[in-house]
Amino acid sequence: MTTSQEELLPTTRRALLHRIAVAQAEGRAPSLVAVVVRDGRMVWHGSRTSVDGHGPDENVQYRIGSITKTFTAVLVLRLRDEGLLDLGDPLEKHLPGTGVGEATIAELLAHTSGLAAETPGSWWERSPASLRPELSDVLGEQPFLHPSGRRFHYSNPGYTLLGALVEELRGASWEDVLRREVLEPLGLNRTSLRPQAPHAGGWAVHPWADVMLPEPVEDLGLMAAAGQLWSTTADLARFAVFLAKGDDRVLSGETLREMRTPAAPPEAGDVVDGAAYGLGLQIQHRGGRLLVGHGGSLPGFLASLTFSVEDDVAAVVLANCTSGPLVSLVAADLVRIVAEAEPHIPEPWRPMHEIEARDLELAGQWYWGTHAFALRLNADGLVSLEPLSGKGRRSRFRANGDGTWTGLEGYYAGELLRAVRRPNGAVDHLDLGSFVFTRQPYDEGAAVPGGVDPDGWRGTGAF
Repeated sequence: MTTSQEELLPTTRRALLHRIAVAQAEGRAPSLVAVVVRDGRMVWHGSRTSVDGHGPDENVQYRIGSITKTFTAVLVLRLRDEGLLDLGDPLEKHLPGTGVGEATIAELLAHTSGLAAETPGSWWERSPASLRPELSDVLGEQPFLHPSGRRFHYSNPGYTLLGALVEELRGASWEDVLRREVLEPLGLNRTSLRPQAPHAGGWAVHPWADVMLPEPVEDLGLMAAAGQLWSTTADLARFAVFLAKGDDRVLSGETLREMRTPAAPPEAGDVVDGAAYGLGLQIQHRGGRLLVGHGGSLPGFLASLTFSVEDDVAAVVLANCTSGPLVSLVAADLVRIVAEAEPHIPEPWRPMHEIEARDLELAGQWYWGTHAFALRLNADGLVSLEPLSGKGRRSRFRANGDGTWTGLEGYYAGELLRAVRRPNGAVDHLDLGSFVFTRQPYDEGAAVPGGVDPDGWRGTGAF
């Protein structure tokens, strides 16, 4: 993926450079590198470094920590889409003998399994994998801290189990499966389990002095699926495009939308912060913008990948320090700068290719009791139902091919919408999960459950 710097206005490019320059200087990072993607293409790349003349480009590897979890989640969803497992399956069905088999695959993906956040024993990020040769060493004697499915509790051992699940069902190492099924199809040739030159070194910066200490680079062994990968801004830019749009060689757009849907009950603080977690993806509502992606950190490295589907803008920020710049905030700001300075230009409106008369007669205004709604037939083949007030329950619906539609989101997700007709073929009402929508508020000529008062509407003088 090449970068066309001219695709952004000079003022936008300067604002992006200023943002990462402030982050590198105030965060005291040895180096910080960033990229912005718009309309599926890299449109800006920038870096700041403490070493004159050695600014890292988009092909320099950094360790990306827990962004690795999103790659692992993609492998698991591929298994699901092939029919080899169901997300509701207990782990024991496919990977017996772990001692935590009652946790479901969905719970492991969404960090709601109740497993501990870390492994017992030595700090796993800075100790040899030989100390954890078996899954039992990763899990410990008391692996559960919470009841399964009840709360979000981030778990590195949980993703270790998912990596083992991939190996069990594919009959190959997690690394080989990842390379064959994700990295090679997407052209992520600079993403690897171990560092490949050119790569950055990881550093710890003293909190009270401007001096540095090199961090060790440990192989994570069984925990590789939770945080082992090295990558570049160019490769992660390609990965961000995939996560936003899908690629049928790896995962469909529909499955990616599922991954981006909140799947874990948020903590109270997360509700305040507008944060949620899907299936291997973090979700954040920031400044009126819905951002999806993942962050990562390991001793010596910080990483963030984030994107806005609505704005069609993504950003990646990588730094080689243990702490310092808040790279997730920097990435969110890069998305905001581009989205606000150069808003996404929508595709031209085009009419539908064809329309059935029986469908067209459903378009227009409907009433659920006294609540006014509008039903629209869209060129993408979907039906939308939304309140005229702009507030309340709304959803898009997908045609089922038999005259019914299934809700795709919100309160009506999965619910069936159908037109109920009279013997003469005229539409009597719409039925949506048993709710009745009529052409007039409580239409006396329609089959409204409970009936309609025969005296009709009245003013205060009738009381």
